Amino acid sequence: MPTGDALLTFGLASLVLIVIPGPSVLFVIGRSLSLGRKGGLLSVLGNEVGGLVPICLVAGGVGSIVAKSIVLFTIVKVFGALYLTYLGIQAIRHRRDGIETPDSGVTAIPPWRVFGEGVLVGATNPKTIVFFVAVLPQFVDFHAGRVPLQMLVLGAVFTAVAFACDSVWALLAGAARGWFSGSPRRLSVAGASGGAMMIGLGGTLLFADNRQ
Repeated sequence: MPTGDALLTFGLASLVLIVIPGPSVLFVIGRSLSLGRKGGLLSVLGNEVGGLVPICLVAGGVGSIVAKSIVLFTIVKVFGALYLTYLGIQAIRHRRDGIETPDSGVTAIPPWRVFGEGVLVGATNPKTIVFFVAVLPQFVDFHAGRVPLQMLVLGAVFTAVAFACDSVWALLAGAARGWFSGSPRRLSVAGASGGAMMIGLGGTLLFADNRQ
């Protein structure tokens, strides 16, 4: 197990990183604007569960292989970026589906699908892979042994902090959608804005050098 000091320091470092708006925050806000509060929270849950995949890969030693392999890393990056773009296009196409109530947008999509889409996004975020490969080892006590277990524990801390912070963004964006719901036109704009945000995020991840 990591030492108490390592857990506290890593938790604070994770909090500082997470509160700065990044890909996960933009994804959550976009989904909340498109699907409402419930859809946003389901997306947060899925995104954090998906984020456990790179944590497990890093703990098992596979994460560094993916991060260092241009081919494998590019495949993950392209898939994640294209999937985000697809979700954005779908949000724009169905921007009028949630006209009746602020959260009715999520009822048009089964909850398990909203959750699953979040899992895929979280699992294929290239920035997450690079972050864990670069940061997790710095908080591990290699002399104490059980390095994979230590990494998993640290990853769980990061996931808990991320879930709490991203949920706040989902609630705030969901509340904003509640204001948009006062007008069918404004609600349509909210859905389109969320979709455009995800498309922009997909393009940014696709063309950015995420290994820097």
